[in-house]
Amino acid sequence: MTQPYMPLTHTDLAPNASYCRPAYLSQKITLESPAVAVMTDLEQVMAITIDPDVSIETANQYMIAAGVRLLLVVDGERHIFGLITASDVLGEKPLKHLQRTGGTFSEILVRDIMTPQEELDVLQLQDVRLARVGDIVSTLKYFGRQHALVVELEADRASQRVRGIFSATQIGRQLGVTVVPGEIATTFAQLEAVLMS
Repeated sequence: MTQPYMPLTHTDLAPNASYCRPAYLSQKITLESPAVAVMTDLEQVMAITIDPDVSIETANQYMIAAGVRLLLVVDGERHIFGLITASDVLGEKPLKHLQRTGGTFSEILVRDIMTPQEELDVLQLQDVRLARVGDIVSTLKYFGRQHALVVELEADRASQRVRGIFSATQIGRQLGVTVVPGEIATTFAQLEAVLMS
């Protein structure tokens, strides 16, 4: 038989009490700071996920409630199908989808406008650990991205897992400036192919 649960003793909050902040927030972030200082580390923060078969209206409400602009789209086994952003939901993707298929806005599902897994470009954690914040800002601007996923190898060394997320908005907040990705909206793979030819 388990012991009964007991309430803990409490005291008054002392005058001039402060609060804890992550170590990387206690120091001013600059472009020379380590890149990991501005990465949302999914070992420290719960990933916000959504099912591919829910409406984009639900996805938008979920992003608003969670205070995020990106959701990982996953199945019941936590495999990543893709991602969806606030820009996807509020931009032209829903209109283009309706032009192709007909229907109503409320019928559009996450899977209809998400960026699928096979089109996602990622950064490697081992590279991020050696990078500076300025390198990440440059990467986001160069590729015209608002977000970048960071992956590492699982313990079996055969599969990847998303370890972190960079957000231009969050980086800008930490730097105290606005970070606007460039106008180039293409995939890393497409640009690499152009550069290699």
